[in-house]
Amino acid sequence: MLSLVSRPAGEFLRELWPVALVSFLVVLVATPICRAVARKYRIVDRPDDFLKPHKQPIPYMGGVAIFAGWAAGILLGMKMEGYPVRPFVLGGILVAGLLIMLVGLLDDLRNMPPRLKLVLNIGVGLLLLWVGVGRDSFHVFVRASVIGESGDPTLQWLELMFSVPLSLFIIVGACNATNLIDGMDGMCSGVLGIISLGFFVLALHLAVYAPDQALSNERLVLALAMLGAAVGFLPYNLNPASIFMGDAGSMLLGLNAAVMILLFADPGIIRWMLGAIMVFGLPIADMMLTLLRRWRNAQPLMMGDRSHFYDQLVDRGYSVRQVVAISYGLAFGFAAIGCGAVIFLRTRYVILVCMGVVIATMLAVWKFRMVALLPPDERPYGAVGHGAVATEQRSHC
Repeated sequence: MLSLVSRPAGEFLRELWPVALVSFLVVLVATPICRAVARKYRIVDRPDDFLKPHKQPIPYMGGVAIFAGWAAGILLGMKMEGYPVRPFVLGGILVAGLLIMLVGLLDDLRNMPPRLKLVLNIGVGLLLLWVGVGRDSFHVFVRASVIGESGDPTLQWLELMFSVPLSLFIIVGACNATNLIDGMDGMCSGVLGIISLGFFVLALHLAVYAPDQALSNERLVLALAMLGAAVGFLPYNLNPASIFMGDAGSMLLGLNAAVMILLFADPGIIRWMLGAIMVFGLPIADMMLTLLRRWRNAQPLMMGDRSHFYDQLVDRGYSVRQVVAISYGLAFGFAAIGCGAVIFLRTRYVILVCMGVVIATMLAVWKFRMVALLPPDERPYGAVGHGAVATEQRSHC
């Protein structure tokens, strides 16, 4: 039987830090190797006049190095004595991570059709559901309602029925959100490093006070593996980047974030899931902003453009490094609010805080005109207004 004895936070920090260190070192060593392989076989991201403004071809395959470090950290966490985990669940997450990395790598190499990519993402999500991740995600909403404690078998069946689409929505949405935010040197790896740190703070708090030690250990291991992998890649990806993570890396980091959000739903208390979503707030905000602006300007939602908030900041005169620094600050702000609210406030106040952040974000988007209609001559690919058909489609980068 798994131990349910709580430990002080310092003990977790002293004994689990090798997970992050191993992930960091593996990525640090593997990235130059992947870069050399990509250059040898010309697996590069070539510049264009619109979506890819870099001056020269940049090697891909950074996502392969990120996966190697992330997997190494998880495997170490599974072998650590005194920190029981569910091997079947973490093993399933590892397989899902490998598959999503391969999907992203194939997209980097062959520019996969968006619909096929979506189907494959859903397939990976179904694998995670099969191993138990997100199977009861809707329970947090049922428990928050007046019927949450009824114990009716019919209600349990309804929870499962709603949990499947909710979990798939979170998995696919997170993978695409991190993919969308990976559009500037050092952006995705740095932002996801900050987000993983926020996840670790939430996981550490639950590990100290939650009764399910195995689940708490899994959250800690995944957060630390994600942190080490993201930070280990960052030195090679800062402006000017010498290698890109590509979809292989961004979708893998997004998958890990989705798994973390779903694991925070397992305590059955909605504020922990809300806190994790808030920690992941910057990629979510950018995705919503991008989709809304594309819709308003009659662009297909899956077509690449320069409507991301970081592109707009560059267009307003900020340098790449300044925009990345601003993004890090925003990511840290979302993470701090998410962690602080759920740790120190009751659920009703956490909901109010989340609503306040959403409203403040919407006001900021409106004030800085980030979803304004573009002049007709600036609309890409021939779009002329809402409802127009674009003359060309490209996958986002």
